[in-house]
Amino acid sequence: MEHTRIKELLNATEFGKEVVVKGWVRTFRNNQFIAINDGSSINNIQAVVDFENTPEDILKRITTGAAVRVKGQLIASLGKGQKVEVKATEVSIIGDSDPEKYPLQPKKHSLEFLREIAHLRFRTGTFNAVFKVRNALAFAVHKFFQENDFVYMHTPIITGSDAEGAGEMFQVTTLDLKNPPRKENGDIDFKEDFFGKSTNLTVSGQLEGELGAMAFGNIYTFGPTFRAENSNTTRHLAEFWMIEPEMAFYELEDNMDLAEALLKYVIKYALETCPEEIEFLTNRLLEEEKSKPATERSELNLIEKLNFVLTNDFERVTYTDAVEILKRSKPNQKKQFKYLIDDWGADLQSEHERYLVEKHFKKPVILTDYPREIKSFYMKQNEPDAQGRNTVRAMDILFPGIGEMVGGSQREENLDRLLDRMAEVGIPAEEMEWFLDTRRFGSVPHSGFGVGFERLVLFTTGMTNIRDVIPFPRTPKNAEF
Repeated sequence: MEHTRIKELLNATEFGKEVVVKGWVRTFRNNQFIAINDGSSINNIQAVVDFENTPEDILKRITTGAAVRVKGQLIASLGKGQKVEVKATEVSIIGDSDPEKYPLQPKKHSLEFLREIAHLRFRTGTFNAVFKVRNALAFAVHKFFQENDFVYMHTPIITGSDAEGAGEMFQVTTLDLKNPPRKENGDIDFKEDFFGKSTNLTVSGQLEGELGAMAFGNIYTFGPTFRAENSNTTRHLAEFWMIEPEMAFYELEDNMDLAEALLKYVIKYALETCPEEIEFLTNRLLEEEKSKPATERSELNLIEKLNFVLTNDFERVTYTDAVEILKRSKPNQKKQFKYLIDDWGADLQSEHERYLVEKHFKKPVILTDYPREIKSFYMKQNEPDAQGRNTVRAMDILFPGIGEMVGGSQREENLDRLLDRMAEVGIPAEEMEWFLDTRRFGSVPHSGFGVGFERLVLFTTGMTNIRDVIPFPRTPKNAEF
């Protein structure tokens, strides 16, 4: 390979050697200074052109977005803003870019505009940083589980079951939508479909993950999941990635310990391997917050927020205690919450979760033992409390600024209790025989959790819209690129 990556050159301490740089032009000033970026760093390298001895037709083609090859001498820079630069002896154009048509001009673009040209937004400093951090977090997830002797398991993307009982699933079919085969009663006959039954894109790999845990002990899945939820918020995607470990012989305490260890490990890894990117994103966020009223600004900057997670033990508190805290809280009594907490059994909203983390405990919080009625069928049921209230061994981890980061539970290993609960919520046992077999043959206490990967990237990068932390967002009415 004849050229050297810019990241390596920017860290060089020896000068005078001849180097070749290949990259894309960010700016070209005074017919003399080319800022070149090759994606290896958020920072550009400056190449100084001897414009008097460079052909006019080459100078004209050095435009924003063009791909260039520059050969020259690496020298210590005399100008401000960079330590090194390349004194060019040869400049050639690899790929032209028409400056009249290239949408990324050397100015600040809004994130909304960049979403419309998501195929080009990787070329900006912000998105270079965001996706480098995403890459580091993804690698760290695998590193953490492999170091802890977990088996990485690929669970199916096409499934015949609805793990969450959510009902908001994308259907997978090869039937002719204009003229589908029908039964005598008029219903669509899915026996004629590709898989011989109705199938969907998965909402979770958990149920299949449990099967693996019953054989390997500890497994994790990390793959795409899908929700056909018609929700156009800054927190929702139709296609997103989930980290889902399942562990045999783990009770709720073990589950919480593992989730806390995972989050601390991956955030620490991102801080250590992407210091420049996280510093860049911290400064970007500070600039963005300057335009907000003081009351809406975050008390912590991005690096402080990440260290807030690393340096604090997560506070563990039951749902019942949390409801009491929220009922007595100032924003609840002064009716400042959008959703007021007046009774046990309410599903907590993001504003309540953030109050507990940011105002009350001032540390990440793990909420446990939620009301049975607001949680999934597979969660282990506790014995009723003194008031006869039914709870399950659930645990949600709450982070500052974002609310829920992790949702998990100890799973119900008792076959009869699980069957009763499935009947209550209307899940046909005959469709889930394969899942129920894990409770029939050698059932053990087991637990697991799910981390929405984009939420983790959102938190670690300080971005405010989940569409900005996945390369190509899939949202209602939008499946571009």
